[in-house]
Amino acid sequence: MIWSDIINQANYLSQKNHRLNIYLNQKIFAYDSFSDALIGRLADELKDNLSREILVTWFSDLLLQNPKITQAAEIDINRLVKTNPACPDQLTAFLSFRGILALQAYRFAHAIWCEGDIQSAVLMQNWISKAWDIDIHPAAKLGKDLFIDHGINIVIGETAIVEDNVSIWHGVTLGSTFREEGDRHPKIRKGALICAGATVLGNIEVGENAIVAANSVVLKPVPENIIVAGSPAKEIGIAPASFAALNTQS
Repeated sequence: MIWSDIINQANYLSQKNHRLNIYLNQKIFAYDSFSDALIGRLADELKDNLSREILVTWFSDLLLQNPKITQAAEIDINRLVKTNPACPDQLTAFLSFRGILALQAYRFAHAIWCEGDIQSAVLMQNWISKAWDIDIHPAAKLGKDLFIDHGINIVIGETAIVEDNVSIWHGVTLGSTFREEGDRHPKIRKGALICAGATVLGNIEVGENAIVAANSVVLKPVPENIIVAGSPAKEIGIAPASFAALNTQS
C-alpha cells in the first residue's frame, strides 16, 4: 500500500531532519489514509481561493462519488518514482512534484465537470492553473499511470484525450488549430511520449508508444511506435523497444 510506504518514508525523514517535524505532522502524520492526505494536500495549495475547510468538505464529497481518483493518484505516484531518477520515493512525489499535484487536482475538477457544474469546474481549472502553472481543461479525458515531468507551462484542451502510460514533459501544448469545431484537440494513445516544448494541434492521433521530439509542431497523425521531429513534424525513425518496455507496468 502506498500509504504505508509514505508513512515509513516520512518517519525516516523525520529522524534524519528534525527541523521538518512540524511540516511532516501537518502534511502526513495528521492523516489516517492516503485519500485524506491527498485532499488535505490539495486544499493547502488552493486555500487562497476558498477556505481550506470548504475545500476539504467539497473534495471529500467528490471522492466518495469518484473513488478511482485515489487509485489513479497512487498509480501516478508509483509511475513517477519508477520513471524519474530525480524522485527518490513516494513521499517526495507527494510533497514536492507539481505534475503529480496538478494532475490530481484536475481529476477533482473533471469530476465536477462530469456532475454538470460547468462554471465551478472551470473556476477550479483557473485555481489549479494559478497554483501549479499547468492548465488542463476539466472536460479533457486523462488516463492513469501518467508521467508529467516538471509540469510547467503544460496546456491540454477541452476535447483532448490522454490515455494510460503517457509521458508529457514541460512546455507541451495539446491544442486546436482554430479551424475545427467540436472535437478539436489531440488524442494521445497509450505509452506515447510528448517531449519538452512540443505542440500537437487539432483532432489528430499520436499512436501508441510514439515519440514526439522536443519543440516539434505536430499537425498530422503520428503512427504508433514512430518518432517525429521538427516543425512541421516529420517521421525520423522507429521508437526503441526499450521505451515501450519502460512504459509498461510490471
